[in-house]
Amino acid sequence: MFKNTIVKTPGESYINGLTTSDLGSPILEKALEQHEAYIKALKICGVEVMILPSNNEFPDSTFVEDTAVLTPNFAVISNPGALSRNGEIHEMEPAVKSFYEKIYYIKSPGTLDGGDILQIEDHFYIGLSARTNLEGAEQLKQILELEDYKATIIQLDKFFHLKTGIAYLGDQTVVVAGEFIDHPDFNTYSKIIVPPEEEYAANCIRVNDFVILPAGYPITKQRINEAGYQTIELDMTEFRKLDGGLSCLSLRF
Repeated sequence: MFKNTIVKTPGESYINGLTTSDLGSPILEKALEQHEAYIKALKICGVEVMILPSNNEFPDSTFVEDTAVLTPNFAVISNPGALSRNGEIHEMEPAVKSFYEKIYYIKSPGTLDGGDILQIEDHFYIGLSARTNLEGAEQLKQILELEDYKATIIQLDKFFHLKTGIAYLGDQTVVVAGEFIDHPDFNTYSKIIVPPEEEYAANCIRVNDFVILPAGYPITKQRINEAGYQTIELDMTEFRKLDGGLSCLSLRF
């Protein structure tokens, strides 16, 4: 069960954030409305929400997930792989310290984005991507194993982040798309398969009694419902434009 979440309001500079998509520029007013709806959904799920103020120095900083990895007993402050985002950790660190006494750090030349980290019970999967390098992954693996967790490093083929294509819903069940559908590291889990045309919906989040997923993906929603989960749909168009998904917008612990 999650008790707390941390989110960060998009700033006016959000429209200038990094992206690999060709979906056009975000509409700030709409992004702010969607972020408010996201916060309301988290509260429906029964968690406390810490809302950090926007910072125009960091256009992408609403995607707080990339700045830390949080567990019940300790936190890891990451070292984001995009140079323009690296300073985001200095604002996140005080917020994390308000909840945690034991904190580790990923240190250069290691880079690590939280979006590349998937926890399935006591096992963490660490994706190697354009933002998370082997040095950063090995540092996190060492920290996790020191704390009696298991850790597996996975090379990504096409996805931007590991959690772009896979989500854990609990009950040994994963939502998978693309390269993770037949990936050997996930063959021991029950799978809810996302069809190619709904790939974006693979980035959903289980928050206590609900699964929050992006609106507009009826096949994936039906499959999640049929697996026994209650769902909340949210419009995510303005975050998708900057490669963002539901998991990116919060730290949940």
